[in-house]
Amino acid sequence: MSKVCIICGKGTMSGNSISHSHIKTRRSWTPNVQKVDTVDANGNPVKGYVCTRCLRTMKKAK
Repeated sequence: MSKVCIICGKGTMSGNSISHSHIKTRRSWTPNVQKVDTVDANGNPVKGYVCTRCLRTMKKAK
């Protein structure tokens, strides 16, 4: 599953997880993406993953 939003392009970020003893290990943050059926500018149906922030914006626009 691709964890990238088809609208805004939000994807996985990476960084360090720091323990109490200050040992750094690599970790990643994945966006909250949901599989939805949307319509593009030409009116064609498109299936893809959309982040919840974009879903909220789409809901307001309807």
